[in-house]
Amino acid sequence: MLLPMAYLVLRALEADTATLGEIVFRARNLMLLVNTLLLTFSVLAVVTVIALPLAWLVVRSDLRHKRLLSIVSVLPLAIPGYVMAYALIGMSGYYGFANHFFGIRLPRPEGLAGATLALSLYTFPYLFLNLRSALLGLDPALEETARSLGHSRWGAFRQVVLPHLIPAIMSGWLIIGLYVLGDFGVIALMRYEVFSYAIFTQYSGAFDRIYAAWLSLMLLAVTLTFVLGEAALTRRRRHARTGTGVRRRAAPVPLGQWRPLAWLFLGFVFIASLGLPTLVLIHWMTLAASNVDFVALMGELWRAFGRTAAVAAPSALLAAVLALPVVYLVVRFPSRFSTVIERLVYLGYAIPPLTFGLAMVFFALRSAPFLYQSLALLIFACSMTFLALPVGPLRTALLQIGTRPEEVARSLGDPPFRAFRRTVLPLLRAPIVAGALLVFIVVVKELPITFLLAPAGYTTLAMTVFSRTSEGMMAEAAPFAAAIVLFSSLFVGLILRYEGQK
Repeated sequence: MLLPMAYLVLRALEADTATLGEIVFRARNLMLLVNTLLLTFSVLAVVTVIALPLAWLVVRSDLRHKRLLSIVSVLPLAIPGYVMAYALIGMSGYYGFANHFFGIRLPRPEGLAGATLALSLYTFPYLFLNLRSALLGLDPALEETARSLGHSRWGAFRQVVLPHLIPAIMSGWLIIGLYVLGDFGVIALMRYEVFSYAIFTQYSGAFDRIYAAWLSLMLLAVTLTFVLGEAALTRRRRHARTGTGVRRRAAPVPLGQWRPLAWLFLGFVFIASLGLPTLVLIHWMTLAASNVDFVALMGELWRAFGRTAAVAAPSALLAAVLALPVVYLVVRFPSRFSTVIERLVYLGYAIPPLTFGLAMVFFALRSAPFLYQSLALLIFACSMTFLALPVGPLRTALLQIGTRPEEVARSLGDPPFRAFRRTVLPLLRAPIVAGALLVFIVVVKELPITFLLAPAGYTTLAMTVFSRTSEGMMAEAAPFAAAIVLFSSLFVGLILRYEGQK
């Protein structure tokens, strides 16, 4: 985790004093910072407006079919951000969905508004899941006490419920903020200049590697500011119930005359986040079917899928293998050293993928040129970036297993490793597979790292969708985008499975 960052710093410090001052204090940097923060906070505002009432309706209201509503609310995670941007762009223009069916020629969405809309429609389920879990675990007696003291329902929610939702909101904001800071596909398709877009442009177009390194360090500083800020805002807050007895389930709140408005809100959210990309994909795939050789297309689609799987499968396996000793060290031998190791694992996930990929490029060029543009470097970078994903399931399982099985095996004469292999490892198979599948699905959708590190001519599904969409080849990109959406549904199913477990 630290090696690529060290090379990034060394690369940035190669500039002489005069060049360093010109790079750091360039007026363009301030513009990129303002644009980056403006996009991030705009997305956070929009996802909060969507996720907070959505979670309350699903948990606290008397609406029917809540389980189905919860599943539909999470399904947008199956649509990557750049596919959502593809869908919004596919609505516009002469051949767009809106003009074809309704005779309305919409302008191409771009800039801050287009990027905010695409990212918000993709990332709001992250906040919804956090808020739903917090509302389910909140003691309804707190709100009832406020009502008995004279507060209205809105006053009780604002003064009692909302403060208890702050940890969930901050956690969801952190996840979404980190994703927005590191996103490349959406902002490139929407033509909005932020740090990640400028980094890729400087590296691939201008060939100013030192400036790209400094931009990466600036983006990393912004990212770490978000991480530290979230920790500072949620520290020393008490949210546990202090009363006696067992917490009851909250009684459903009757919506009454607000019920039609609630269904209107739900319909708008689901149509915008799921119906729109689905209809646009079907529209462009229909156009592609009449103009594209089906046999050639299926062959190209199969080759892109094979290349994607050739990166995702080894990355998932390597991440699971590397996560196991880290989790064992943290759980069985807790210390300051093991805590530092665990934080380094999460550092890789917090660093924007574009910055991490660029650091790996610098490392390969300076110290291991034989790895440059190799599949091995791409696999290693993906596994290190998403190493934190299998840590959660493994840590939970190891804590639940405890130390007794190993202790019994040791008392019967087994050495430490053999005792672990015979008693604990079989019980960890399920979380190892689940964590590896999680990494596999995320790597399938990964765009920035594959763009920077993939060998020449090696195109994955994500790269194909982005390159064809950016060139205006909407019909040719549709089958590849649909393949990503269908394949990513496995990722959504895995999230729902673990989200519902105790």
